[in-house]
Amino acid sequence: MPEGCIGIVGAGGFLGSAVAQRARHVGWRVIGFSRSDCEAAEPVGEWRRWTNSPDLTGLDVLVNLAGHPIDKRWNDENRRLFHESRIGVTRNLAKALSELPPSRHPSAVINGSATGIYGDRGDEVLDEKSLPGSGYLADLCAEWEDAAREIAAWGIRTVMLRIGIVLGKEALAFRKMCVPLRWGVGGRLGSGRQWMSWIHVTDLADAILHLAERSEISGPVNGCSPEPLRNSEFTEKLAKALHRPAWIPVPAPALKLALGGFASAVLSSQRAVPKALNSSGFCFRYPRLSVALDDLI
Repeated sequence: MPEGCIGIVGAGGFLGSAVAQRARHVGWRVIGFSRSDCEAAEPVGEWRRWTNSPDLTGLDVLVNLAGHPIDKRWNDENRRLFHESRIGVTRNLAKALSELPPSRHPSAVINGSATGIYGDRGDEVLDEKSLPGSGYLADLCAEWEDAAREIAAWGIRTVMLRIGIVLGKEALAFRKMCVPLRWGVGGRLGSGRQWMSWIHVTDLADAILHLAERSEISGPVNGCSPEPLRNSEFTEKLAKALHRPAWIPVPAPALKLALGGFASAVLSSQRAVPKALNSSGFCFRYPRLSVALDDLI
């Protein structure tokens, strides 16, 4: 079992708290970073104030899961928040780490990214060697990863974790998917042919801790299950698990009207596969959607 200290930026959020729980369970001491005052309590043993120059001393591994939710209208104010909470936070981490002597650097930094970096790629199978795509979200993720490379420039092993859609009982995206189906008014989005890359939150938390300990892994890593699915098949399986029909498709123009720019993320196709995780011997608990839904519903 690990006997080190892991710091988590975003430890108070859905994913960060899941990682903190898993880390504590397997023996890590957990330090969380927050802009507000938090009382130290399991699974986070200590909270530190997040500032533009955070205190990163004493960390063996640093995990950055900060990021303003992207499932909002992409107006100017939200785009500013998307950028600052991703690129801004990562650059602040790079600066804070640069001010520490190398002997006090963490052995690894695992920095959030997203499969959205691949853009809209149709049926192309995307592994970590696939080039970034185009579009607003792809450009945002590419800049995010460039900021993480500023950390790698200091000789710190850095992983850019390209996360797919995270499924969990408390995951906002997953709950939003379930609501219309529970009411019997859900269905595929657009043509339904776009590929969706997803991962169960427990697998993602375990993958982060796996990456924390695998010193040979750096650079981009796809954080998604081995079973990407087309939106139509994903929706059918989810509806079946909920014992509801999925017979009312949502046309692309309606999505664009309702969601604005975010509709492009919903309609884009990313058939990402976790080649790096598979090659490193990581074992998924929920490799298939049916298995994941059995646990969640």
